[in-house]
Amino acid sequence: MKENEALMKILVNAEEGARTIFLTGSGTAAMEAAVINVFDKDDKLLVVNGGSFGQRFCEICDTYNIPYDDIKLEYSESLTQEKLLKYDGGRYTGFLVNMHETSSGVLYDMKMIGDFCKKNNLILIVDAISSFIADELDMYGIGADIVLTGSQKALAVPPGISIIVINGEMVKRIYQKPVVCYYLNLKSALKNGERGQTPFTPAVGILIQINARLNQVRNVGIDTERNKIKALADDFRSRIKKYPFKVVTDRLSNAVTPVSPMNPDISAYSIFTILKEQYNIIVCPSGGELADKVFRVGHIGALSISDNDLLFQAFDDLKNRQLI
Repeated sequence: MKENEALMKILVNAEEGARTIFLTGSGTAAMEAAVINVFDKDDKLLVVNGGSFGQRFCEICDTYNIPYDDIKLEYSESLTQEKLLKYDGGRYTGFLVNMHETSSGVLYDMKMIGDFCKKNNLILIVDAISSFIADELDMYGIGADIVLTGSQKALAVPPGISIIVINGEMVKRIYQKPVVCYYLNLKSALKNGERGQTPFTPAVGILIQINARLNQVRNVGIDTERNKIKALADDFRSRIKKYPFKVVTDRLSNAVTPVSPMNPDISAYSIFTILKEQYNIIVCPSGGELADKVFRVGHIGALSISDNDLLFQAFDDLKNRQLI
C-alpha cells in the first residue's frame, strides 16, 4: 500500500506532501468522497456539466445540499475560455470537472481550467478516471488539489478500487472538516494510510494487481504507455473516416472514440448488439437518449492494432450486408 501510494504520486506528478487514498468502491465513491470531505453548505462550487458524469457531480452536490452553479454544455461541446469568463470573479470556492467526459468523449483543456482556478483561488477537483495514463496529466502543473481515478480504465485491472490523490493543503482542510459519512470518511482513510492500512476491509486482490500494474507503468514509462494508447486511437480514427460514421467531437481523449452512424435510420445500439452477438466484438454503447445515436470504441487495456483490424473487418462485412 505504501508503494502504491508513492507510485501514484509519481505518475500524476503530485507535490511532495501529497497523499494517496485507495477506496474500495467504484469511481463514483471517489467523486462523492472528494466532494463531501472538502466542501459543505457554506461553499459554492462550479461544476462542468457536459454529460452524465458531470451531471453526477451535480447530483452529489444536491444530495448533500452543497450550493453550486453548473456550466451546462451540450452533448460533445467543449468548454471554452469564453464560457469560463462568465464566471470569472464569482464568489466560488471550488471547481469540479471530469477531465474526460466519458459519456461524450470530450477531453477538457485542463491548463485553461487550472489557470482559471488559480486566478480565482478555487479548489480544483479533477475526475481523471478515464484519463489517467491515457492522457497527459500533470497534477502539480495544472494546480489540481485532488485527482481521482479508478482501477478499471487504463490501469486495466478489475473494477472495485477508486484512487484519490490529495495535495498537502487539502489534507489539512479534510482534517478540519466535520465527518458527514461513515464509510467515505477521508480523515480515517488518511490516518490509516500512515501505516499502510485502510479503515475497512479493502479489495486486497485488486490492490495487489494495482501494485503490479503501477510498477509496470513506472518501469516502461508512463509516456510509453500513453503513446501506445494514442497509437491505437490514431489508427482507429484515421481508418474510420472511410466508413459511414462520424466522430462526434474533435476534442478527444486517447482513451475512447465516440462514433455516430451518418444514416439516421441506423441505430448505434443495434450496431453494438450485432458486433457483440455476431462477431464477438464488444464496443461500448451509450445510454438514455444517446443509445441509438452514439457508440464508443475504447483504446485502453490489452488491445493492439490487430484488434482494430478485426473491428474494421466486421465493419466491412456490415457494409456489404447494408447494415451500416
